[in-house]
Amino acid sequence: MSDNSFGRLFRFTTWGESHGPAIGCVIDGCPPGIAIEESDIQKELERRRPGQSRFTTQRKEPDQVRIMSGVFEGRTTGTPISLMIENVDQRSKDYGDIKDKFRPGHADIAYWTKYGIRDYRGGGRSSARETAMRVAAGAIARKVLGDSVSIRAALVKVGPHGIDRANWDWDAVNDNPLFCPDRQAAQKWEGYLDGVRKSGSSIGAVVEVVASGVMPGLGEPIYGKLDSDLAAAMMTINAVKGVEIGAGFEAAELSGEENADEIRMVDGKPAFLSNKAGGLLGGISTGQDIVLRFAVKPTSSILAPRKTIALHGTETEIITKGRHDPCVGIRAVPVGEAMMALVLADHLLRHRGQCG
Repeated sequence: MSDNSFGRLFRFTTWGESHGPAIGCVIDGCPPGIAIEESDIQKELERRRPGQSRFTTQRKEPDQVRIMSGVFEGRTTGTPISLMIENVDQRSKDYGDIKDKFRPGHADIAYWTKYGIRDYRGGGRSSARETAMRVAAGAIARKVLGDSVSIRAALVKVGPHGIDRANWDWDAVNDNPLFCPDRQAAQKWEGYLDGVRKSGSSIGAVVEVVASGVMPGLGEPIYGKLDSDLAAAMMTINAVKGVEIGAGFEAAELSGEENADEIRMVDGKPAFLSNKAGGLLGGISTGQDIVLRFAVKPTSSILAPRKTIALHGTETEIITKGRHDPCVGIRAVPVGEAMMALVLADHLLRHRGQCG
């Protein structure tokens, strides 16, 4: 398997499987002298950690990260940073009944078709367990960006139920188990998700990620556009099926007048009167908030019987037991933040290399 790395100058590579002994990553290209402690990384991992509410998988992983290299006396050395998390709560026996069957909507059949072998225990490399290391790497990327850049994300839709944007409150995001910025919507979603969970089914979601304080000028024209790299980053997250930036698909319904973000001078600097572009023009950051959303499909591990085939073509049915998220979009929120940070850190270093 190739392509386990992401980024150009700030580059990270992940390794490990869902039910292996450990997962980890190696970060290359991090500048020296940046203050970092394991606690800085752990703080971000705690937001993604499984088993914290009834709305996520009940797998109990402490996700305790260890810095194995690249940091000395609390500062990065400029050499590769290796991070590792041990897996401690695998239950591979839960997958014994499906080891010879393909889950509809899951990567099982694609992995088997490509490699002729698959790790059926929790999906192996295709499991979202890998995203813990993205969050860990993202914590270091945030340090590279500095305190002037704020990256936040929220769940804005669960199944057919969206938020009321008039009720948006960033302080609410970490006050409920759904990362929802609308307190009223969060209460309604909890009841809705209880029904989904108890039925053994699953549901999709939409996550919105916002980066504030990003300097203008990040991104390269044509083939290194910041928006194309952000879209690629979000599409690498498990179960993500679509990405939009700014007005996104709504822009197709707008007139030229409605879509154009008008400009004025404020305190001697250009100021945009709206942000339909999502903070990006021509693939380059404008200094406005960078705003994107991604759609997360329902997890394919459900209790309802589904028609499928076995390894050698026998038609059969499958029921997936075990511990699964009824809505994987919930824990995708901190993962989306991490991928935003990783892309921005990479582009910041690329910008410095070309423009100083």
